[in-house]
Amino acid sequence: MNTGGQNPFFKNEISQEIFSTAQVVLEEIKGGEPVLKSIRRHPLTNGGYVSKHNLVTVYRQLMQSAGLQPDAQLLARIRMKPMRSLSGVSTITVLTKPHPCPGECIFCPEDAELPKSYLRKEPGAARAYQSQFDPYRQVSSRLDSYHAIGHPTDKIELLILGGCWTAYPADYQDWFILRCLDALNKEDSPDIEEAQRLNQHASHRNVGLVVETRPDEITPQRLTQMRCQGVTKIQLGAQSFDDHILMLNRRGHTSQDTLQATAMLRAAGFKIVLHWMPNLLGATLETDRADFQHLWSDGYAPDELKIYPTQLIESSALYQLWLKKEYTPYTTEELIQLIADIKPDIPPYCRVNRIVRDIPADYIVAGNKRSSLRQDVLAEMARRGAQCRCIRCREVRGHPVDINKLEMKDMTYSAAYAEEHFLNYVTSENRLAGYLRLSLPDISNQAVHETWRDELYQLMPELKGAAIVREVHVYGQSLEIGSDLPGASQHIGLGTSLLQRAEDITRQKGFPSLVVISAVGTCEYYRKRGFTESEYYMVKAIS
Repeated sequence: MNTGGQNPFFKNEISQEIFSTAQVVLEEIKGGEPVLKSIRRHPLTNGGYVSKHNLVTVYRQLMQSAGLQPDAQLLARIRMKPMRSLSGVSTITVLTKPHPCPGECIFCPEDAELPKSYLRKEPGAARAYQSQFDPYRQVSSRLDSYHAIGHPTDKIELLILGGCWTAYPADYQDWFILRCLDALNKEDSPDIEEAQRLNQHASHRNVGLVVETRPDEITPQRLTQMRCQGVTKIQLGAQSFDDHILMLNRRGHTSQDTLQATAMLRAAGFKIVLHWMPNLLGATLETDRADFQHLWSDGYAPDELKIYPTQLIESSALYQLWLKKEYTPYTTEELIQLIADIKPDIPPYCRVNRIVRDIPADYIVAGNKRSSLRQDVLAEMARRGAQCRCIRCREVRGHPVDINKLEMKDMTYSAAYAEEHFLNYVTSENRLAGYLRLSLPDISNQAVHETWRDELYQLMPELKGAAIVREVHVYGQSLEIGSDLPGASQHIGLGTSLLQRAEDITRQKGFPSLVVISAVGTCEYYRKRGFTESEYYMVKAIS
């Protein structure tokens, strides 16, 4: 990596000593030396050491100034917080401005200067508040942060949070997404359609767009609007499947509303994330254990799950009930035992994204204050000899993959009004390298001939008679488009192979077409595999 002297692109924020030392350390790491050992071998004159941040900055400067080829293996070793892109994409979370929510839930905290249910000191909310909820500034700031610590930013999943997305005015929704895309495109567009067109070939492509709302807010018209916006995944606050508990907590919807919402989302190809809350008012440890089983037995069958134990916040209506001794929070140990009991029951097609909300302990009046609850639960399961089968616990992450030793499996299961195929590639150790979600609408069931399904097909006719690819995801370290890394699971053809298998199943089951719910940044990927762009989906005729 020697450039023959002082770096011509030397930056003022990095001293010449740090630059020179980092250059030596990079040479040693490239030669096989352990990263921390090499860093410690070369202390700075002030008694400190070069940081990984310094190494990434100097690495990038050397690539630019000396015209050297990118070294994916070296960058993988020096990047900071590697977990952030080990799921195959880099996620950017942004928050919408404060706006009224149609719900009156007693457990939600209130802060007039933040979206409903969010708190000032939560990490994502703090960044959004500092940016005055400006979508362009939020996205640009996170892109810069990812770049600075060595993560690829060409495949971005946008996660839009902030209470109930569908309660915001439609023009605000479109503007918010437009400005997010402008930040990814590094170019302003006059409207969302132009921004989407530019993003298909941008250096920062949007490969997934996520919003959150309530089950009773889901209608065919709103799903059509969200497809126009490029949304591919929807988070729903189910919270409970017991109508009495939902009523006590003034949730404002029923379990049947949630079931119909998940059926609609699946019929339209969206990925489904459900939120479930143990320890709501009226619940007990026993009823929560029973309630959790409804997720898998009653047809909800979410693709992803967030377990959010109720946290007692002073600004919530629940706090007043606690003062009257009408509500008792679970202890940390009770929560650990509860979640360790139910986690092994989660099927292999579901990913558990969170086990606790990242609310600072000083907000929590009573009950669990540990943000490391996931680690506590996993430790308890290990003590019991129990294992979790969820996607997150089986992701291949940074482990090397031998494509010749991967096995493709087809896990078939039933959801409300659909037959689901979870096509997945696993290693011999049962680590998950990639998967595809194929949904086959159950058109033989008379129950599916509800008004909402007819409306959905009228609004988005590509769906009628079609099998639906709801998601294609390859795990491992996120790699830049066109690059590779020995032993990595990305860019070795797993996605193409999964799509071919989905086409085979679609043909065998007699569906005349296969549609894909594509993010704007993945349209080109599907075009290269024979799909054509329709109004709302990518479509391929099956002979």
